[in-house]
Amino acid sequence: MKLFKFAKSFARDEDGAVTVDWVVLTAAIVGLGIAVLTSVSGGTTSLANKISSNLANQTIATY
Repeated sequence: MKLFKFAKSFARDEDGAVTVDWVVLTAAIVGLGIAVLTSVSGGTTSLANKISSNLANQTIATY
C-alpha cells in the first residue's frame, strides 16, 4: 500500500517540471549567445587585423 501512495504523490509532484523549464531556458540563452558570437567574430577579426597592420606601420620619430 505504501508503494501506491508513493506513486500517487510522485505523479502529483511538479518540482521537476520547473527544473526542466530552467534547463530549456538556459540552453536557449547559451545557443543565442553562440549565434551572436559567431555572427560578430568575422567583423572583429577583420578590425583587429586592420589595427594590427596600422600599428605595425607606425614609426617613432626621434629628434
